[in-house]
Amino acid sequence: MNTPSNVMPEPSLGAQAITSPVARATRPLYWSIRRELWENRSIYIAPLVVAAVFLFGFLLSTVFRLPAIIRGLPMMTPAKQRAEILTPYDFAAGVLMLTQMLVGLFYSLDALHGERRDRSILFWKSLPVSDATTVLSKAAVPVIIVPLLAGVITVIVYVAMFVLSSAVVAGSGLSVDPMWVQLPLFQLSLGVLFHLVVVHGLWHAPFYGWFMLISGWARRAVILWASLPWLALIAFEKIVFNSSHVASLLIDRLAGDNMSMGTGSMAMDLGAHLAWARTLISPGLWLGLLVTAGFLLVAARLRRSRGPI
Repeated sequence: MNTPSNVMPEPSLGAQAITSPVARATRPLYWSIRRELWENRSIYIAPLVVAAVFLFGFLLSTVFRLPAIIRGLPMMTPAKQRAEILTPYDFAAGVLMLTQMLVGLFYSLDALHGERRDRSILFWKSLPVSDATTVLSKAAVPVIIVPLLAGVITVIVYVAMFVLSSAVVAGSGLSVDPMWVQLPLFQLSLGVLFHLVVVHGLWHAPFYGWFMLISGWARRAVILWASLPWLALIAFEKIVFNSSHVASLLIDRLAGDNMSMGTGSMAMDLGAHLAWARTLISPGLWLGLLVTAGFLLVAARLRRSRGPI
């Protein structure tokens, strides 16, 4: 009499060969990032709204002020002429950079806390997506996606400003040559893209990693818990050692280590390109990315052990 065997058959080599390509075909990281964009529409709506409001204000300012500025350019020095032409473009870049920083800040603070608060973490954990993949996809949003998106929107705003100002100047019967000579649109666009992606994205990555760690740990008042440890550390250092190294470190990291890589004249200077190259190979950049990786590793472990609030 034959008895049934309890030994499970070993998976065949053919089955193992099929599993790996199927797992790769699902692209969990890609679809996780897509999910973040679907669920957080403010990522792209906020900079688009700011850009639209700025362009409307720029149009009004151009109609009423630009013809008079163009008429006065021959009486100015070349440096003054360049400043008059580039000032609105620098202001546009600054406004969109500030918007990008705010979007990245609030997204990072809510990235892991929000899914615990609305209990959607129970559903997302039931899917075959690891905690590391989920945390990495969320970190990619403020570090890469938002700066890149803000940079593209800024370039589009530059082009729209250039077209509007050229039309207004030509419609006023004035020559657009002085404006075109003083406005290196390609260099400006390249400079602002680099600045947003490298400085506001990669260089600021430790801030976003820290915010996500606290987002996965705190039960409430995330922004308070993200700020208090550093404020306490700054106060402790000042009282005990009468120094401010921690505050200087945070300010330098936030300011891009005093790197002047924005728009304006720097975008046209050869020294700017050398500064960009130095930034990409600077130890500070890669050390910050290493610290960010540590924060994200802890955040992934917290997500694995934490449940809904």
